[in-house]
Amino acid sequence: MIEIEESSGNVYADLGVPDADEMLVKAQLATKIAEIIKARKWTQMRAAEVLGMTQPKLSNMLRGQFRGISEAKMLECLAKLGRNVQIVVGPARRSTKAGRVEVVFESHA
Repeated sequence: MIEIEESSGNVYADLGVPDADEMLVKAQLATKIAEIIKARKWTQMRAAEVLGMTQPKLSNMLRGQFRGISEAKMLECLAKLGRNVQIVVGPARRSTKAGRVEVVFESHA
C-alpha cells in the first residue's frame, strides 16, 4: 500500500530544504515572472535584456534554480515588467511564533 502524506502547502518545507519559506516565495515570484514573459511572447534573450540580467541567469531562475538570485532582484524584475510591487508588513502576532512571509498576486477583473 502506498502511504500518502498531506502537504503543508510548502513543498520545500515538506522536503526539509533549508530556508524553505524563502524558497517558496522565490518560486512564486519566478512563476509570475515566467507567466508575464510567456504572455508577452518574448524570447529569453529579449526578457533578459529588459530585466538587466544574462540569458543563462534568467533561464536558471525560470527553471527553479534561483539560489543566487535575491528576492529583491526578483521584485525588481516584476517592476521592470510593469507590475506594481508592494511590501506590506502586517500587525504583530499574539503568539511567540514567528510571522510568515507570503506572496499575494492581485487579479485584474
